[in-house]
Amino acid sequence: MTRQDPRERARAVVTKCQDDVLALSHSLHTEPELAYEEHRSARKIADLVEAAGLDVTRGAYGLDTAFEATAGDGGLVVAITAEYDALPGIGHACGHNVNGSAAVTAALALAPLADELGLTVKLLGTPAEEYGGGKVDLLRAGAFDDVAAAMMVHAAPSDGVGMTSLAIGSWRVRYTGRTSHAAAMPHKGVNAADAMMIAQVAIGAYRQQMIPGGVVHGVVTHGGEAPNVIPGLVTADYDCRAESAGDLAALQARIRACFEAGALATGAELALEAVGNDYADLRQDLEMCGVYRDCLRDLGRRADAPDGMRGGSTDMGNVSHLVPTIHPGIGYDCGDTIMHNPEFTRYGTSAGADRAVLDGGLAMAWTALALASDEGHRARLLARLAERRAA
Repeated sequence: MTRQDPRERARAVVTKCQDDVLALSHSLHTEPELAYEEHRSARKIADLVEAAGLDVTRGAYGLDTAFEATAGDGGLVVAITAEYDALPGIGHACGHNVNGSAAVTAALALAPLADELGLTVKLLGTPAEEYGGGKVDLLRAGAFDDVAAAMMVHAAPSDGVGMTSLAIGSWRVRYTGRTSHAAAMPHKGVNAADAMMIAQVAIGAYRQQMIPGGVVHGVVTHGGEAPNVIPGLVTADYDCRAESAGDLAALQARIRACFEAGALATGAELALEAVGNDYADLRQDLEMCGVYRDCLRDLGRRADAPDGMRGGSTDMGNVSHLVPTIHPGIGYDCGDTIMHNPEFTRYGTSAGADRAVLDGGLAMAWTALALASDEGHRARLLARLAERRAA
């Protein structure tokens, strides 16, 4: 009797578990949680994979809402990263319920095959992708030290393979001036709102000379109390993005000078606080991308986005600088809307989104099977791991 093809065995597991993983996706969508607060979401995923027989560590690597679930004991460790945090006010408008559930699908599909293929499957629950950078925390804590390849899929309006992303750094800006009566004693005040206005004008003037690929955007979170009071406190949140970590550092130096100009001109005191971790640009492994693309096509899907297309920013970028990584988009119909829009949230439990969970998970599982069974792929990935450890 011929042993069934591993890919078909993985497909059979997905068919068997599809009701559970789709119920998970819908449950995550119904109860969205913000960065580092994803207690219910992490618990739901950990409970499901633990019941399926994976070894689960909750609160892994010192993060309350992270987890690690493993299957197999092979020499090739493949990490599948599960995202499950949402956005303030608009829930899963970036589709992380799809991302996380697809990761679970892949891990469940691979678990029964891991030992015979020399694999260790490591499903990592990675909190705070939207704000903070949980994967950076996990990198520092050693979660990827033994990982030879890392992968995830991301919800999107269409399938895409090989995209890049921008490096990003976030600041909380605070100007402290001195309040005073705006009509009777304006000369006694130090106008923090003017400091912010000068900084914004300086940033606007700098845009013509801004480094190619640079992006600066922000919001004023507190602008004063009343029109007849000189504002003594103004706060804002600002992001800087660039095509590489080096470009990001150069851009931030110039934008910092713009904020300092506001303080210098008005006499207000400036405080700039870094928020969360900086995200590096995403560098996807081209050979792994090719394997995944073939697997996706075998499922009847096409990767419409061309290689090199630039996305937003992701903490998977930091992982990709150390570990061979893929981060493809898994598409479904969402009308004419895009991510980070409340309309996108509405499509997150549609039939198309459910299909994306299953197809994205199976395509990742098939990719991992190909990496483990092909001697060329396996040797390359293990050599990269050995080089990293030696360095």
